[in-house]
Amino acid sequence: MTPASAWPADEVRRVGHRVVDTIAEYLTSLPDGPVFRPVPPASAERWQSDTLPAEGVSVDVLLDALARDVLPFPFGNGHPRFYGWVNSPPAPIGIFAEAIAAAMNPSVAGGNHAAVYVERQVVRWIATMVGYPPSAMGLLVSGTSTAALTALAVARHAACGRRGWDVRARGLQGLEQRLLLYKGAEGHACHQKAAEVLGLGSAAVRNVPSDDALRIDPGALDAMLEADLSAGHLPVAVVATAGTVNTGAIDPLAAIADVCERRGVWLHVDGAYGGPAVVLEECRDLIAPLARADSVAIDPHKWMYAPVDAGLVLVRGGEAMRDAFSLVPPYLRTDGDVHGVQGLPWFSEYGIEQTRPFRALKVWLTLRAFGRDGFRALFAHDVALARHLAARLRARPDFEVWEPQGLSIVCFRYLPPDADCAGGAVDDLNRAVLSEVQLGGTAFVSSTTLAGRFWLRACIVNPLAAEQDIDALVDAVAAAGRVAAGARPRAPLGGRRD
Repeated sequence: MTPASAWPADEVRRVGHRVVDTIAEYLTSLPDGPVFRPVPPASAERWQSDTLPAEGVSVDVLLDALARDVLPFPFGNGHPRFYGWVNSPPAPIGIFAEAIAAAMNPSVAGGNHAAVYVERQVVRWIATMVGYPPSAMGLLVSGTSTAALTALAVARHAACGRRGWDVRARGLQGLEQRLLLYKGAEGHACHQKAAEVLGLGSAAVRNVPSDDALRIDPGALDAMLEADLSAGHLPVAVVATAGTVNTGAIDPLAAIADVCERRGVWLHVDGAYGGPAVVLEECRDLIAPLARADSVAIDPHKWMYAPVDAGLVLVRGGEAMRDAFSLVPPYLRTDGDVHGVQGLPWFSEYGIEQTRPFRALKVWLTLRAFGRDGFRALFAHDVALARHLAARLRARPDFEVWEPQGLSIVCFRYLPPDADCAGGAVDDLNRAVLSEVQLGGTAFVSSTTLAGRFWLRACIVNPLAAEQDIDALVDAVAAAGRVAAGARPRAPLGGRRD
């Protein structure tokens, strides 16, 4: 067998053509199959029991196995009727960018090579879109969980520094003040995980009361901060959200920023999903105040259609980011000969990772392929489909829609007029509906809990979807509701039926 490092050019081309044909077949045939197909039990058992073979096999055998055992069982997010989590289909240019980035295979910790400039340009473009000044800095990371950990580490360093405590040298041992983090009840759980990893502990996470639209109440936040500061505690950061993953709610960012400025507390905005919608005129007034935040997280692999993984953390004051992570003392930092081998200040001075993949290429090419106007049109398409779905559901007597409907998310429940609403009967009915829909293959939604009740949830970040797909979803859920109520057996797995 020819070692991978010694493939001749004609073999690279031959296999490359076969891989491209495989990708083309996969992408174009997705609409004809079920949205989701679980891995067969026998295959799952084989996956878990097979051992590493002693000898290698040919690339053609490997590609045959890929086509047989892997590609038929995706999670579904490339399908036009997948509306589960915030997982968009990948832009084809991003798919090819992944291959090119892997061929280059750089470590983007720093140095004078093209990948560094590509990533810095991506950071600058999205920072400008957010409204950040030139002093901002950022990194591409795996996703919002890492972005939150990075941003809140900077916030912790800054908060402790204001109290004269060098948290990098001394950690949290011996610090008398109690460090606190504030977020809305609808804020993502990754922020609690970040608090735990950063040594604050989950008990330090304060859930701020919400209004009826599940948005942070700025008055309640202000009162909590005032009480905690008076008690001698140390607020590290407030986490607000521009587009919650449950309902698409946008916290009142301007009012929250006012509170944070008045109290001297770091503001981090989770814009992983909704942040890019700042380019939509109808959303701009609500989302644009994230420019006042000290840090922002955005996931290009969510509503910007880049392949996973592609998260982004931005910090408005780039030097604060460097102070929190750089192992080079400020008095020894050299930002002089950027045209030498070392190049610009290294990304590894601004975050956790030393070895860093070339994540930026797929984002860069996707940004350039669509442009601001292209993204605006795609976001508007997704929002319009969500509104179409909500309208279809509101027009029927057997559905209930969560209000207000936000961004491109619709939460709803199957609720026939004669349903038994006592206790958790409706919740149980909708759990059965969810399973029926997800395994039915015609469409795919997820679920959430709102106000203590179980709701179905459709998140549309899918440029491949059309109104006919939304209509098929409504029909599939209604049919699943009748099945769950015992009316008739489930239909066989199906694909897109136009």
